[in-house]
Amino acid sequence: MEMKISSISFLFFLFFFHLSSFVNSQSDSCSTSNLNLKGLSFETTNLHCFPVWDSQDYILRYSQTGSDVWNFILSAPNTNSYIAMGFSTNGRMVGSSAIVGWIPTDGNGVVKQYYLGAQNPNQVVADQGNLNLVNNSAMIILQSSRLYLAFQLNTNQPETRLIYSVGPQNLLPSTNFRLTQHRDQVSTNLNYQSGQSKSQRPYTRLRRTHGILNMIGWGILLMIGTMVARYLRHMDPLWFYLHACIQVVAFILGVSGVIAGLVLEDLLSAQVDRHKTIGILVLILGCLQVMAFLARPNKESKVRKYWNWYHYTVGRLLIVLAIANVFYGIKVGKEKKGWNAGYGVTLALLVLTAIGLEVRMWMRK
Repeated sequence: MEMKISSISFLFFLFFFHLSSFVNSQSDSCSTSNLNLKGLSFETTNLHCFPVWDSQDYILRYSQTGSDVWNFILSAPNTNSYIAMGFSTNGRMVGSSAIVGWIPTDGNGVVKQYYLGAQNPNQVVADQGNLNLVNNSAMIILQSSRLYLAFQLNTNQPETRLIYSVGPQNLLPSTNFRLTQHRDQVSTNLNYQSGQSKSQRPYTRLRRTHGILNMIGWGILLMIGTMVARYLRHMDPLWFYLHACIQVVAFILGVSGVIAGLVLEDLLSAQVDRHKTIGILVLILGCLQVMAFLARPNKESKVRKYWNWYHYTVGRLLIVLAIANVFYGIKVGKEKKGWNAGYGVTLALLVLTAIGLEVRMWMRK
């Protein structure tokens, strides 16, 4: 019996030992007192260390040597992809310069400087940029299942707005060093004295203004205006004026949201073609509804029946596309789950209200 217990204990010991080794091989920590990397051209002692991108487990170490030499080591999990660190004057990717590294199948690490001329991969140019690298200082090392991208810059003060990105898993740059579009990226602001790194998103206020205007205009008020027209017909002519006023306000807010989105796209050089296409289609349908309202025939007209069919069909299509694009826009904008939850709850309340009013209307009939 004692031998069995000892055997079980020994097996548990081996299990937790290997589990601990696996976890340690997958992670890095600033509590590590000595970073032992072979082949570096600079010392790794007295480095400031801070987590800079929690979701991707990015850790940055840096120090200043003399008055114009800065040492950097970026640590990240190895997902068989490239890792990158960019220096920006305004927090945006376009116009910045980045150090990108990866390890091909032959094991010989590749580190390149890139100039990020645009979000299009064709304009992300290798061996160009504004960073003054110390000769033979850039390298990438694979150790304990993590990548360590190390380099030195000749500068009095590096840019404080830093951009980090990670490439697609299991997809390395091709032989001509062309980068595929990153899987994820984040923009941060680093205080080199205190070491505080704060994630930031450029034009956050404009992003949210664009989203709120479209959400309220196209995604909520249009639906309320439609419900007024359907369920308050017995309050004639009040229903008509309420319906017209609500839809006009919705149209104005929606158009303002579309304009904000186009401005945001230009500022960020964003590639949101699908979201933009649906948004423009919603705008066109909204304009058609306005023109239909202005050309509305009299009730006695023979074409009034066809006008009604057109008005109802276009209106319902407009609402469906608007709702879908609001949810898609939240996803594209990488907003927190609260945005989805808040809009989803509002939408659910409107749908439940419409169902209740529909049942009441049929009971009256």
